[in-house]
Amino acid sequence: MKKNIYTRIKTGVLVAISSAVLLSCNNDDFFILPDRGGMDAEIWSVEGAVDFHLNGTYQVCIPMFPWEWGRETQERYDIHMVSDEHVFAFGGGWGAQAMGITGNPLTNHDVRYVGNQYRSTYGLNRYYDIARCNNAIRWIPEGDLDAETQAKFLGQYHALRAMVYLELVKVYGGVTLVLEPQDPDNITARGRASARTCFEVIIDDLTKAMEYLEGITWTGNDWGRITYEAAAALKGKALLYWASPQFNPLDDPRHPHDASRWQDALIANRAAYDIALAKGHALVSDYADIFRIQGASNPETLISRPYSTDVERRGHNGERKWRPSSEDGSPHLAYRASTKLLDAYPMKDGNQLDEDGEYTYDPILFWKDRDPRFEATFAYNGSTWALSGNANRRQWTYEGASNDGRSEGANWGVYCKRFASPTLARTAVGYNNDTGGGNPVDWIEMRFAEVMLNLADCANETGDMGTAKEMVRQIRQRAGIEQGSNDYGLGHIASIEEMRALLLNERMIEFPFENKRNADLRRTRNWHKLSGEILSTVMIVVEHDETASNASSLRNEKIAELEAIDPETGRPFRDGIDMNDPGEYSQHFKARRIVQAANFRPIDIPAYHNFYTFHNDYVWRGVDIQPTIGWEGGTFDPLDD
Repeated sequence: MKKNIYTRIKTGVLVAISSAVLLSCNNDDFFILPDRGGMDAEIWSVEGAVDFHLNGTYQVCIPMFPWEWGRETQERYDIHMVSDEHVFAFGGGWGAQAMGITGNPLTNHDVRYVGNQYRSTYGLNRYYDIARCNNAIRWIPEGDLDAETQAKFLGQYHALRAMVYLELVKVYGGVTLVLEPQDPDNITARGRASARTCFEVIIDDLTKAMEYLEGITWTGNDWGRITYEAAAALKGKALLYWASPQFNPLDDPRHPHDASRWQDALIANRAAYDIALAKGHALVSDYADIFRIQGASNPETLISRPYSTDVERRGHNGERKWRPSSEDGSPHLAYRASTKLLDAYPMKDGNQLDEDGEYTYDPILFWKDRDPRFEATFAYNGSTWALSGNANRRQWTYEGASNDGRSEGANWGVYCKRFASPTLARTAVGYNNDTGGGNPVDWIEMRFAEVMLNLADCANETGDMGTAKEMVRQIRQRAGIEQGSNDYGLGHIASIEEMRALLLNERMIEFPFENKRNADLRRTRNWHKLSGEILSTVMIVVEHDETASNASSLRNEKIAELEAIDPETGRPFRDGIDMNDPGEYSQHFKARRIVQAANFRPIDIPAYHNFYTFHNDYVWRGVDIQPTIGWEGGTFDPLDD
């Protein structure tokens, strides 16, 4: 019996691969199959077989830690992940081109999010992901599983298909819609559907997902599956996008603004909020713990990709990307904060850096008296960063610093610490051979805080400033911001426009390095408004005369002074410096230095990059796939009905 089930599973997977739109296949031999017209119908009558197929579908559909995949999977992935919150673009390549800071602008052949290969690996082809969903949605009702079992499977497949299409629409605006299994000998899909049609399909899928999944509870090993409340949150998010300026511009005569979309989005997001609350979801009490609480114990998690150090090929190498080199890390540029991100955090009372309040911003001690999320997110010069089980460990970030006798070769002024494990030993940081090591922290794709801020966005646009402020107020209270005399920094906000700006900034500081900033900027049509800004970061230099002929020697002498061990305490001299005293600090360190990569120009992003266009392989192998307006030869306007 086991052999028969395995055979059915194998057949199902092969035909699932062959049943999609074959627009970008690079392996003709793959399609020499004994059965090209369908799949063994018995697979859909065996719960274990469907479950196996579903697990593979989750594997390709649910996002993972953003920088854990890349050139070996989806090509030119960095186009969609660069932003003004980090300086990954300093590495050059496609991300730098997407931001217009170096090289030639993007061309019609450069954006390959849809995929350019056709294999069962995460990120290689989104229509492969859709094909798996299409097969299940079409054939599960033809099987013999009982109605309840069919419903729990169908709900997940509908939600997963909606997730994939939403991500495609966010990138391209309007895409080829494939909603039925396709016969490779008779492909019927063609052209690009309008954004409106795409969103109708996405919302329909999520409505069905909610209907199927209502009353379903996952336990034990089923953690990570789509739930009723997750489907509701996705529906709210989809309608938020449909109402937002990317798809509903405020000042486009050809496509008049439709305020009613915001009302629809408000209803859906309020429902998502209420459903999640009723299901026990809430903000994690300590912001610093969000990515430290695993699995079902984390009340903030709505959609996640579970990881493990015990299950083969279930780990990731993120810890190495977060840690400094002294802790066996190889810090990744995508986790190096931009100056803009550092300056986006308000003061401890919620007021912006240039606003009067209980606290005054000091550009030298730039970490002092800030929003507590700053401390939870960043390790700065002299700050406490517990690693390898050492709760008293301090991180020194000045140029030339060493920590515990090991050099910090990256010379970063600030490190990202919010995902790192405080207890993981330095010797266990690396994830090895798909079998163990590393940090098993889950990737959280959607958390309750996002549902709250989505609701705040919709409430603001429909004139309910009270709800919008209350959502932000709760998030800031959780962060540890003080009420002060300005209601957590919200008291001066009086207009829809002011609240829009605050919400966009709040998302930046609530979700740093969670791969949301790029999409948020494009959703609000602020992506191209970065043009003219300089992408920069900070570094820390020890105090010395940089104009002296022996400047290098003076620098090394200061570093040696800071790192000299006090024989009485056994600690370096620098540990005795009061880092919150500007006078004492300035005796040893210069004010933070703003740096940008050499030869990089200001950001330059065209307005038509609100929507990208399909790459040439997809266009040439498809039928009637027109380029997007603004791009070379572009005639397709995603906003036309």
